[in-house]
Amino acid sequence: MNTTLLTPRHWTDYELIDSGHYEKLERFGTQVLSRPEPQAIWNKSLPESEWARLADATFRRDRKSDDRGEWVLKPGVKQQWFVAYRYGAMNLRMRMGLTAFKHVGLFPEQAENWEWIHDRVREQGPAAKVLNLFAYTGGASLAARSAGAAVTHVDSVKQVITWSRENMEASGLTDIRWVVEDALKFVKREVKRGNQYTG
Repeated sequence: MNTTLLTPRHWTDYELIDSGHYEKLERFGTQVLSRPEPQAIWNKSLPESEWARLADATFRRDRKSDDRGEWVLKPGVKQQWFVAYRYGAMNLRMRMGLTAFKHVGLFPEQAENWEWIHDRVREQGPAAKVLNLFAYTGGASLAARSAGAAVTHVDSVKQVITWSRENMEASGLTDIRWVVEDALKFVKREVKRGNQYTG
């Protein structure tokens, strides 16, 4: 039986294996993760025993918190590793990490957006100037920079900016402008300065 429900066209390092009962089972590179998914209200296709066999790491919510929890790892499973994403001239490497909020460092559903951004920047040519707000670990920033845009990446969390920079360096890119600040405050200042962006 083919258990692959979703395989993005250009992303061999990601696979949605199964989902249901408010959880999803995903492969990121070499590791398979089981984590909560509030929108998966249907039944799972695979039995629980298969989920337990496949999952390298499973997120368990803290009973005292709706947001936080911990990862239960099988022996030898790493808490950090890299995945690749290739599309045209774009060749990205992004670090995965198991966080206490069930996040892993990227949102796989954004892959189509990365491709769209990359294509639009290439159409604009050297004049492309991109502003990425609430930029998280930088998939969109990397996509724009890999296509030649001047990129300003804004996020209010310093650790996330550090993670983004690591992704830039792992992808062989340089010269993204990093800004640790509240996005709204930054944009208000940019308006006063008369700074404009093409994307």
